[in-house]
Amino acid sequence: MKNKNRIGFTLVELLVVIAIIGVLVGLLLPAVQAAREAARRMSCSNNFKQIGLAIHNYHAAYNQLPIHGTGTNGGNYASPNVNDTGDPNTGGGRNCRSLSFLVGCLPFMEQQAIWEQISNPLNKRLNGTTMTSPWNAMGPHPELTNSYLPWQTEIPALRCPSDPGTGLPAQGRTNYAACLGDSNFRHETTDPTQTGAASSGNAQIQRGSHRGVFVHRNKMAFRDVLDGLANTIMAGEIATDLGDLDARTDLFQHAGSSVNAPSTTSTDSYGNPSLCRSGLDSARPQFWAAATGAGADQRRGMKWSCSYMRYTGFVTILPPNSPACTVHTTLIERGGTSSTSSRHQGGTHVLMGDGAVKFVTDSIEAGNSSAAPPWFFNSTTTNLVGAGSPYGLWGKLGTRGMKETIGDF
Repeated sequence: MKNKNRIGFTLVELLVVIAIIGVLVGLLLPAVQAAREAARRMSCSNNFKQIGLAIHNYHAAYNQLPIHGTGTNGGNYASPNVNDTGDPNTGGGRNCRSLSFLVGCLPFMEQQAIWEQISNPLNKRLNGTTMTSPWNAMGPHPELTNSYLPWQTEIPALRCPSDPGTGLPAQGRTNYAACLGDSNFRHETTDPTQTGAASSGNAQIQRGSHRGVFVHRNKMAFRDVLDGLANTIMAGEIATDLGDLDARTDLFQHAGSSVNAPSTTSTDSYGNPSLCRSGLDSARPQFWAAATGAGADQRRGMKWSCSYMRYTGFVTILPPNSPACTVHTTLIERGGTSSTSSRHQGGTHVLMGDGAVKFVTDSIEAGNSSAAPPWFFNSTTTNLVGAGSPYGLWGKLGTRGMKETIGDF
């Protein structure tokens, strides 16, 4: 009787093969995910380089930086109202010089089409139909209006591919923000009791305290960067909010009333930035324990067109990916202690003044987070504006002209 050759695998052999394949897939998937994130991070860096190139080309054309807080005059800058909103049928509206530096960059980053819509009176609704009369040139107020087509447009060049945020309640999101220095105090220069009028006292505070490359509603140029362009952060990456109480993107409204000189004895985060960490969930330290009080559309990166810090600005006080908070949401206190943030692992991209894009880790030396921010000189100030940043290397990188020595980072 002849022996027949066996054809096929035994059950044990098949299970062994399946197990080996499972192990290989398990080893391969993290590598694939890491490769995809590396590609997204590279794309994010390239977007930032294009923004840097646009800023430099703008400066070459106009001998100044695009103003952060630009646009047309009119309206109450510190407390805009319904007259600044405009109407989806009859147009109008006033932007109260509240447009971000990204608006000015548009013609220099291959976004001429949307720039033409903004700079000329647009007579189209969001659905593309014609209005009875147009919007004003340079558009209505970017924070108050949700009917103006350009402000609702999401521009791929302003988005980091690693950030999954999309759609409402945001208008057009951005992952790139202006560096406003190492002070969180009074980024508004107007008196809330006067329609569009600059307050001398607030202007003095801003001039002495806001030491970044960009100063809200002020004309700035590369000549103002006395520390050297290669040593100064010009812009940084921010994550956009996903509605999940992320402490980096959902601004916690910390109780307090620092409308005068910030001080470490104050009970709010303007005088003591470390208080931003109060309110965190002990079980999930990257998230708030309870609702913050910030409007769903008033969180980080939600409006690329608006110059308010919550949308398109940051300060180099707390290190990257730290909690973001504010004391007030209206009038002259539009600002807060908001740092850079990202969906990348371990840090964020920053754009240096010379156009170089660097990755700053969360562990960068950031000095004393309980120190009061520098602000304009008076007889009671203990941290004068002429002093170096109390926030270590991170603070030094955010200031444009304090004569501080900066090594490798």
